[in-house]
Amino acid sequence: MHPADPVAQTDPAARPTGATPPAGRSRAGRPPAALLVPAAVAAVFALLPLGYLAIRSLEHGPAFAWGVIADERTAQLLGRSLGLAAVVVAACLVLGVSLAWLTVRTALPGARAWSVLVTLPLAVPSYVAGFAWLSAFPALAGFAGAAVALTLVSFPYVYLPVTAALRGTDPAQEEVSRSLGHGPLKTFLRVTLPQLRPAAAGGAVLVALYVFSDFGAVSLMRYDTFTRGIYTSYRASFDRTPAAALSVVLVVMTIALVAAEARSRGRAGHARTGTGTARPAIPLALGRWRLPALAWCAVVTGTAVLTPLATCGYWLAVGNSATWEPDTLADTAATTLGVAAAGAALTTLLALPVAVIAARHRGRTATLLEHSAYAGHALPGITVALSLVFFAVRYAEPIYQELPLLVCAYAVLFLPVAVAGTRAAVLQSPPVLEDVARSLGRSPLKVLREVTVPLAAPGVAAGAALTFVVCMKELPATLLLRPTGMDTLATRLWTETGTGSFAAAAPYAAALILLAAVPSYLLGRHRT
Repeated sequence: MHPADPVAQTDPAARPTGATPPAGRSRAGRPPAALLVPAAVAAVFALLPLGYLAIRSLEHGPAFAWGVIADERTAQLLGRSLGLAAVVVAACLVLGVSLAWLTVRTALPGARAWSVLVTLPLAVPSYVAGFAWLSAFPALAGFAGAAVALTLVSFPYVYLPVTAALRGTDPAQEEVSRSLGHGPLKTFLRVTLPQLRPAAAGGAVLVALYVFSDFGAVSLMRYDTFTRGIYTSYRASFDRTPAAALSVVLVVMTIALVAAEARSRGRAGHARTGTGTARPAIPLALGRWRLPALAWCAVVTGTAVLTPLATCGYWLAVGNSATWEPDTLADTAATTLGVAAAGAALTTLLALPVAVIAARHRGRTATLLEHSAYAGHALPGITVALSLVFFAVRYAEPIYQELPLLVCAYAVLFLPVAVAGTRAAVLQSPPVLEDVARSLGRSPLKVLREVTVPLAAPGVAAGAALTFVVCMKELPATLLLRPTGMDTLATRLWTETGTGSFAAAAPYAAALILLAAVPSYLLGRHRT
């Protein structure tokens, strides 16, 4: 199961006899212990919240838990969450695929610049987008506002893997289609789009998981989903059982979604067949569609990035000197960067063995490890935080209410992000070099350190950058697990917004967007 395959998939059975195996072809057999042990540690780490949910949800017996799950309110939350996810995923597929095709396959003026700008919405937290749209258009409150805010911050999750797929696929099939008289639209629908399906489906899974776990945008828009229902249940009672039972439903939804995506990939490979020479596609001339294409790129990126910035600018302008606290802002920004960097480092370290096993090995063990990595991603941050508090109080009291516990929460929440980027990078590196290293007597650990990681380093770095961005933006787990007296830009922004101090919140919102924009910009440049 993999949410962001970078290149189109082909059936390995269709490979001609004697042809070079696909670069990312996996091997049967048990993974080496040097990879299996750390991957198992990462899987257990990611599964920790599920252990908490099992204990809490069954605390009053199965009948009580089933009563919560079978309640009419739970059915309403299920319908609302699925409906919101369906709309956001559909919109993100349209935005992500169309922008990827325009920036990679066409002669779009400034394509390289657009490919960077399109990734910048990753720097905008969902709660900042929700605040911006709600303050500008109060009538958007509810489903429409939540859908708009979540779409505009999450469509890059589709754009990035689809862009990678377009760059990795052989353009010859498209050229043959056009030479047979098929127009650009028919060629795209019948030739290009089927090759993009695995990457687009993987991105869609990440978007759906993001929607399932979002707390900020739906709370600001006052639209009840599972995450808001869990938070309300948590705040309304000291009994955590109802909140845990609702979280179990989210886990089941995640497993079903991930299993469906894995089934859609089947046993396909991940690279072109044969031994042809890679070459870039000939850009398609846009002709009279040039201006509409430019307008489309400008409208999407402008709406996703400029609207939050303009809102922050407005509140900064109407504020006064009392709303500016430069020393506090600088300290909070430094804390945010440090915590996000620690979270990205731990997450990437845990993701590496899981991603290598998922890319290089077949079988139940590899599948189980990869699936386990996704366990915490669809859970709301507050559920993950409560599970870590439960664990720390009983088994690791010295780190309770300390920074390491918060960093661990980031790793549980965002492990799939790092696994996706790393797995894609490993798939694109030829395994024959690893085979040669092993034949020369290198141990699996040395092969990983000296061959696999250096070859996949750019993709691993890109995954780490993306993880860094989402760690910076994380809110509910940070609110619950941060050490006493510590604030991040996200928590300070939330505190000020909660009291209606929009002008006081604006500096933190602007700083958060600008800081997160740096790795987002670098990520966009890496993909161009």
